[in-house]
Amino acid sequence: IGMKAAFVSHEKVTDSIVSFTFAPAQPFTFTAGQYINLTLTGHQEHGAPAERWFTISSSPHEENITITTRVHESGNSAYKRALMSLLPGDEVDISDPLGAFVLPRFAQTPLVCIAGGIGITPFHSIASWLIDADETRPIKLMHSVRTEDDIVFQDVFEKANIHTTHVVTNPSAAWGGERGSLTGEMIIGIADPTEDTLFYISGPEPFVQHIKQQLEDCGISNQRLVVDEFQGYTQL
Repeated sequence: IGMKAAFVSHEKVTDSIVSFTFAPAQPFTFTAGQYINLTLTGHQEHGAPAERWFTISSSPHEENITITTRVHESGNSAYKRALMSLLPGDEVDISDPLGAFVLPRFAQTPLVCIAGGIGITPFHSIASWLIDADETRPIKLMHSVRTEDDIVFQDVFEKANIHTTHVVTNPSAAWGGERGSLTGEMIIGIADPTEDTLFYISGPEPFVQHIKQQLEDCGISNQRLVVDEFQGYTQL
């Protein structure tokens, strides 16, 4: 199940974060926050098709679909090297969209969105959709990053009226914002949630598990936590 898509282009968002755009062979419908499996046709890893899961970072209103991922100058996996070597027109296979990391049906529900590193991608898709749909929601976003250079998509969040707090683990001396590691107490203190606030947590698996536990320790029930774990990522 799924369809073919043609590679269009890639664009560097930062030195280590790259967006890849694909044109689906047929109209592709998804909900902001969902993810796909992307198989690189003709490439293999350990005798199996080269495939990875990626959250879609573009808006459902766009014809093309975009994924955004971390790409290092050195030490990339064979998959990432193959991804970087795609030429316009090269075919890939994309699965049907999956995942329930999507906005709640009730538009008034307050949300605290918590992203670790590249876990910002579903929130970029959601913010882009809100702009396209001319809709505003009560969302507070917290983005935990290693350095200021990892701060991305800020223009989109501002346009979507999403208040963003960046927490930088290894800040430069010039950084004037929040420093250190994101904790449950910090999230509660900054977000000041109400009893019906939902918490959306996205990022590398260890980050998501850590934040989830921290929030539960602060008395937030599991029913109010929605998670999107990026498998294979171990750090921000």
